[in-house]
Amino acid sequence: MLSVRGEDEAADDEYLAMMRFGGLDTTSLRRIRLTHRPMGPVDLADWSGVILGGGPYNISDPADTKFPEQRRAESELLALIERMVEQDFPFLGCCYGVGTLGTVIGATVDRTYTEPVGGVRVSVTAAGRDDPLFADLPDAFDAYGGHKEAATDLPPGVPCLASSPDCPVQAFRVGENVYATQFHPELDIHGIHTRITVYKNHGYFAPESAEELKKAARQWDVRHPQTILRRFVERYTRPA
Repeated sequence: MLSVRGEDEAADDEYLAMMRFGGLDTTSLRRIRLTHRPMGPVDLADWSGVILGGGPYNISDPADTKFPEQRRAESELLALIERMVEQDFPFLGCCYGVGTLGTVIGATVDRTYTEPVGGVRVSVTAAGRDDPLFADLPDAFDAYGGHKEAATDLPPGVPCLASSPDCPVQAFRVGENVYATQFHPELDIHGIHTRITVYKNHGYFAPESAEELKKAARQWDVRHPQTILRRFVERYTRPA
């Protein structure tokens, strides 16, 4: 698991959620916090798959507005994701994965389709109905999200697996095994409350609205997105 969250509370909660919903533990899910250290060499043959969490980075922001840590992390991530696309290596990028994977494959990533922090109604596309991670999910389900950038369009041959009223690309797949979701498959009500608390001064929403957003988040029935995370782990995990 690659993390781009510098804030300990949010980063630790994300890691715990990935383990809980993925059926993993600290011995089977190794975390590298790219905000704290370089990625280092990664031999994909050593791993079953790679999960990228979300965070406050935006791949589409002008380079001169990014801190050195973000520029370094993005350089490492884009190089690794390019290798994974070339090898069709199992990858699941959550939220920030749309920006990074989208950039590698030539998708348009910008601020056309932002969504506020909170619940979102996600609809599975026809292509999603045939995908092993999305198969048997309801035609529409509730999820948690919130993002400043998104994929406006995808290159030919890259299927969109899910969409929402305000964001046409909520999930897509490259090849057979490389995935990105705009919504967060690891988030439950506890997780979204933690994110609201930690990021209330990061420009996603007016800080004074934090408690109302937490209250509103309780109105959504978010219990299906975690299935996608679990299926990814079950599909690709192999013995060490």
